[in-house]
Amino acid sequence: MNLALQGGVGGWVKAAFVFLYELARTLGGPGLFLIAVADSSFLSLPESNDLLIVILSIGRSWELMAYYAAMTVLGSVTGCIFLFAVGRRGGRFLTRRVSEKKMLRMEAAYRRWGMWSILIPSILPPPTPFKVFVLWAGMFGVPLRKFVLAVLIGRSFRYYMWGVLAVAFGERARYFLENNLRLVGVILFVLLLGVILAVILVRLRSREGRREDLV
Repeated sequence: MNLALQGGVGGWVKAAFVFLYELARTLGGPGLFLIAVADSSFLSLPESNDLLIVILSIGRSWELMAYYAAMTVLGSVTGCIFLFAVGRRGGRFLTRRVSEKKMLRMEAAYRRWGMWSILIPSILPPPTPFKVFVLWAGMFGVPLRKFVLAVLIGRSFRYYMWGVLAVAFGERARYFLENNLRLVGVILFVLLLGVILAVILVRLRSREGRREDLV
């Protein structure tokens, strides 16, 4: 494997990724599932799932790529459910590090935006602190079905996007991911923000239209 990780990454981080790569290459889909479970629950393996999908999908068929992405998505959803359960049962330890004012703002945001408050962070790559959003979702009583659906949609969009790019563009997709993951995160955030604003504008115009009809 010829992996050119970004400069400044410690040797132990590179060694850990090499271990994960060998695990995924040996076990295939089940290996990706286990790594995704670990990364989305109690371990932190930044960018590992994205890179593994790209590396393992280069030069492979669309069907195999879809399988790899599906196993990663399922593993990520499973890991998030574990963390969600921790937040639901005893996640109040977060209040020790977050002010009460910020906690109230976050809870209000969850109440107002619903699935969007989970779906958007689930798509964005590091440094988005997605685990915090998962814990808060459990703490604030977000329904489990809505939570799972949001994570499923978000992770599917993210991982299948990389899989498609890997099959379509090969090594160029790997190089781009390794050197521009943060940029991708910014672009995705701007695109999603644009979609949300568009949805809000459509709803506001629809309400105004209904009011005019009543008058």
